[in-house]
Amino acid sequence: MSTQTPDQEAENQNPEDSQTAAQETPEETNQVQDSDLEPEDSAEEGGELEQALEAALEEARNAKDDLLRVQAEMQNLRRRTEQDIEKAHKYGQEKLSIELLAVMDNLERSQEATSNSEDEAIKAIREGVDLTVKGFADCFAKFNIEVVDPLGEPFDPQLHQAMSIQENTESEPNTVIVVMQKGYTLHGRVIRPAMVMVSK
Repeated sequence: MSTQTPDQEAENQNPEDSQTAAQETPEETNQVQDSDLEPEDSAEEGGELEQALEAALEEARNAKDDLLRVQAEMQNLRRRTEQDIEKAHKYGQEKLSIELLAVMDNLERSQEATSNSEDEAIKAIREGVDLTVKGFADCFAKFNIEVVDPLGEPFDPQLHQAMSIQENTESEPNTVIVVMQKGYTLHGRVIRPAMVMVSK
């Protein structure tokens, strides 16, 4: 006959159950501790991710600004280059044109000097000079070199150079009354202003 109490008999009959219960208690404790720590860890990780995302967005914005700035600079550079090329095409022959103006002046003086002569030889020379002047005029027109001959026109300081001022009752004040030397423009740019006398 056993002297153990019913509670002792139950413990002896199920020793594994008691050990399992004892083993489960630390794991449950760890799970509780882990569950207590998880929200804090996830909050920290979330904050780090937000900071990384914000830094990446800021870097992307800066890269976009840099790209737009570079594109604008390239457009400006392309526009300036095109303008420089256009000016080079238009005004590349400016120095040559200025040199040719002196030749044209001499030919026109020859025309004036021989205009009243009745000598046949001089007339023949004048006809040759006239043809040469016409050839020069056609060449000038082909390359957009235009003559400025402002006789009777109002004085324009952009196109004319006043050599003297004289009183003249027959003309309005500030009017060109004498052209001493014709002026010329190349594609609208003055390469030599007209030398004029202006009424007072």
